Amino acid sequence: MSLAHYWRAMWGIIGRELWRFVTQRERFISALVRPLVWLFVFAAGFRAALGLAISPPYETYILYEVYITPGLCGMIQLFNGMQSSLSMVYDREMGSMRILLVSPLPRWFLLLSKLLAGVGVSVLQVYVFLGIAWCYDIHAPWQGYLWVLPALLLSGLMLGALGLLLSSFIKQLENFAGVMNFVIFPMFFLSTALYPLWKLKESSVLLHNLAHYNPFSQAVELIRFALYAQLNSEALLYTASAFVLFMAAAIIGYNPSKGMMSRKGGA
Repeated sequence: MSLAHYWRAMWGIIGRELWRFVTQRERFISALVRPLVWLFVFAAGFRAALGLAISPPYETYILYEVYITPGLCGMIQLFNGMQSSLSMVYDREMGSMRILLVSPLPRWFLLLSKLLAGVGVSVLQVYVFLGIAWCYDIHAPWQGYLWVLPALLLSGLMLGALGLLLSSFIKQLENFAGVMNFVIFPMFFLSTALYPLWKLKESSVLLHNLAHYNPFSQAVELIRFALYAQLNSEALLYTASAFVLFMAAAIIGYNPSKGMMSRKGGA
């Protein structure tokens, strides 16, 4: 296999995913409706109840909707990662990925290409959401919109790799919804997406610790600091490490001789 074969295969997978996204407008709209409802309805209702003290990266008191905007960016990427894993289950059983997985191309390369395609879609969705939030008078420093791009790429890779890992355990589409409910909602609600850690610590030290070590929390904090042109080195290291761990486990899971696919009789 030459480098040209790898390049053509990667852009074929990415192009197919992007074309699917463009032609499925309802997917784009549904991806935005969820965080916008949280921003316009949930945040408005809790603005008075949840006061937020000054804490990095903020230099002054902020409204609640300003605080949850990075968390909603993470929500878009979390749900998109799970959506990509759903499409992976379908493609693996009866779609194009079923053919690709038995091609001479290494499986790690196919999984990485699929992951990059999903990340590209999620980053586009996040920037559209940030544009709508800007019209809603939620502004970040202009350089933050550039700084946040690497943070979105890394957090998208981490959450997408988690979705790929989960898809290696799911044999049938019917089992997908149940598994996702045990992953998405605990990760989202037990994180810093909706409330800061100090709020959780006032309620329970255990919940504080669980939220602190939640990979989704670290991804949200990476996005939050990047939006204000700052680097959270702890979140960067944690998110990168989680991506490597999840991706390695997903590659093993899709290995027909070692992973979960061997227990299912192949891909």
